[in-house]
Amino acid sequence: MLDSFVFSLNSTLPVFLVIVVGKLLNKFGLFSKEFASMTDKFVFKAALPILLFKDISEMDFTKDFDVKFVAFCAVVTVCMFLLVWAVALLLVKDKTMVGSFAQGAARGSAAILGIALATNIYGSSGLAPLMIFSAVPLFNILSVIILTFSAQHGERKVDIAKILKNIITNPIILGILAGVPFSLLDISLPTVITATVDTVAKTATPMALLAIGASFSMAEAKKKLAPSLWASFIKLFALPAIFLPVAVFLGFRDSALVAILVMLGSPTTVTSYVMAKNMDNDGVLASNIVMLATLLSSVSVTFWVFLLRYFALI
Repeated sequence: MLDSFVFSLNSTLPVFLVIVVGKLLNKFGLFSKEFASMTDKFVFKAALPILLFKDISEMDFTKDFDVKFVAFCAVVTVCMFLLVWAVALLLVKDKTMVGSFAQGAARGSAAILGIALATNIYGSSGLAPLMIFSAVPLFNILSVIILTFSAQHGERKVDIAKILKNIITNPIILGILAGVPFSLLDISLPTVITATVDTVAKTATPMALLAIGASFSMAEAKKKLAPSLWASFIKLFALPAIFLPVAVFLGFRDSALVAILVMLGSPTTVTSYVMAKNMDNDGVLASNIVMLATLLSSVSVTFWVFLLRYFALI
């Protein structure tokens, strides 16, 4: 268990420390809040779509394809997003927070940490790539839907045409859709294009984390500490507690169960902050959730791994 804890700490602590570096760069005048705002737009409109295009296009989801596993991941993803959204609508008093709360409480960094965590826990990536294929596109699509509806809160008439346009033209969705034909048809890009795409894609996460740090305000963060803690608790503990027993009941074990754990219990992805801020939702709450969930995840992931190993399920 100590190995799992150390690995979880090594996987998540650097994420938090890069945010701290962003704050320090801002404090010393090297990374202004205006530059952080431009960085958010760059990540949202360029780096992140390119990263998702790269991940999807390089995925060979036909290998070891498991229909039952794929269906489970897809259905659970939809269920947990709708469940958390419903909870947010019912319990979050400030309705301007609903979108960021719901997305932050449901959307984990499965694509970024998924294979690494699965490899450390189980010894190989197992079904993690198939989980990423099943869940991550839905993570993005459902997030766009929730954030779009939440941004329109307070309007007398919900503009469905506008919502559909925002979904269809969203850079994140376009990046995913662009990668699908390359994956399905096994199309390989020229090396020079692949290297360029890879270089730009690698900037998405570090730039987003630095931007969170540079734009972070302790005074604003304190005002939204309670909803941030609740969202982090839902993400790291409540969702695994609800859906892991279902997975066990359906017969998932070993690498499949590890991949499901990563899907359910990985910390909130930095992408949630980028999307929330650029889609007129609560950026402060989104950044709070990213930081708290990241810090707490080393404990929560280790707890779930211990529990699954104790019952000889992995």
